[in-house]
Amino acid sequence: MAVVAIPKASEEATSAPTPTTQPNTITLRISRFNPSNDSLPTFAEFKIPVQKWTTVLEAILHVKQNLDHSIAVRYSCRQASCGSCGMKINGKPALACYTKISEIGSKVVTVEPMSNFPIIRDLAVDFKQLFSDHKKMKPFIMRDDSEITPGTKEFVQTPKDLEKFLQFSYCIKCGLCNSACPTMATDESFIGPQGLAQAYRYVADNRDQGKKDRLKIVDQSHGIWRCHFAGSCSHVCPKGVDPAMAIQLLRGYLMGFRK
Repeated sequence: MAVVAIPKASEEATSAPTPTTQPNTITLRISRFNPSNDSLPTFAEFKIPVQKWTTVLEAILHVKQNLDHSIAVRYSCRQASCGSCGMKINGKPALACYTKISEIGSKVVTVEPMSNFPIIRDLAVDFKQLFSDHKKMKPFIMRDDSEITPGTKEFVQTPKDLEKFLQFSYCIKCGLCNSACPTMATDESFIGPQGLAQAYRYVADNRDQGKKDRLKIVDQSHGIWRCHFAGSCSHVCPKGVDPAMAIQLLRGYLMGFRK
């Protein structure tokens, strides 16, 4: 007589299919603009599936890979380190790779190029002015002597010395602070919060001997005195650099409150 094995209840439960999480659907509105052909920006809308961990950058790349290959967007590291994917997300400057769609709290997500930058195409903007202003601040240690001189050693700093500028060294040059700055919207020659914050980063570094040179650069009509201290730059910084505070501290050197 044949014997038929009857599965236990626990075995039946183990073999049962596991339910999968169903993705939500959102509307992604992408700004489209080609300066060579268009007079005004337009918006293209796409219905796309998203999970709770989907970032805005992943949503844009889903559209680019599956629905419209012509969308122009700049990105690189995808981990908020390179600063390449800065854009306006529902009106606020932010890094697309660092912003989860589930945290936005809206079924409609609108992405636009950053303000106060020339548009190359769609979401990609021109960073030439930002890099030029950054370079004007001489973003390097300036000394009469050098570490490469025979017989010299490293320039020792105490934790207290490091604390004075460490926060401001985290800048990744993403441009979000300049995009949020209301002064930059009205003065194209303004150095901007990014450049001014980096000027303070080296002025506050006790290893540096170029303080006088940098203070001369920022002490001009389109420099530090054009800042209205709106604080928008610090609010959008993804690295907590706080350019608004750096500008105020830099003013302290110019007004003789700090040495």
